[in-house]
Amino acid sequence: MTREFVVLPDTNAVAAATADRLIAAGQAAIADHGHFFLTLTGGSTPQIVCPLLVVPPRVLQLDWTKVDFFFGDERAVPARHPDSNYNLLRETLLDYLPSVGPGQIHRMIGEATDLDAAARAYQALLNRIVPKGTSGLPAFDFVWLGMGPDGHTASLFPGTDALAERERLVVSNWVPQLDAWRLTLTYPVLNAAHMVNVVATGEEKAWAVRAVRDGTEAPPPAGLVDAEQTVWLVDQAAATG
Repeated sequence: MTREFVVLPDTNAVAAATADRLIAAGQAAIADHGHFFLTLTGGSTPQIVCPLLVVPPRVLQLDWTKVDFFFGDERAVPARHPDSNYNLLRETLLDYLPSVGPGQIHRMIGEATDLDAAARAYQALLNRIVPKGTSGLPAFDFVWLGMGPDGHTASLFPGTDALAERERLVVSNWVPQLDAWRLTLTYPVLNAAHMVNVVATGEEKAWAVRAVRDGTEAPPPAGLVDAEQTVWLVDQAAATG
């Protein structure tokens, strides 16, 4: 397990580095085992990264027909709802990749009446499609995560039950501070990934970046992500201190 911090000048540089690392990971995965198992993030980072992925040269550098797209978390809303992570990625990335078929896109069913059943179904999907790693768990080639100002990543929010989950790969998670339910991947499957990139930009996240870097005893939720290779891409503002 390795953790690396890459400090870049600004948000645009972080976005470009994220896009480049995703493309490089996809090329390596396809060369190695013929397919790229990718987990996408929600939040604000797709809006700055995805526009770089859907235009030349990057869009031409990856065989998108060999990519399986998964999601790190989802809000409890329908697929076309403005708050849906799937909808965000559809509008910023997936709709611009005409070579991608619907069978390659594996969304979480946020509108399910039984979110626990939806979480279990998504876990079964991961076990069926994503190759197992040395841990015996599904091992994504690349997991793209963001981090909120409170230190959360995916829908692993401070003080929520999902932080303590060590068996299940996907759970429904009640987030009191948002008064909302979420679906989220958990640490066991995130930490089984071959590579995780965590994107953090902005001065309001500097405390969390510093806590993770310094290895404090009580890190923010994002600091508990510890995959085979975990790379933090941060701008100068988030690296303050």
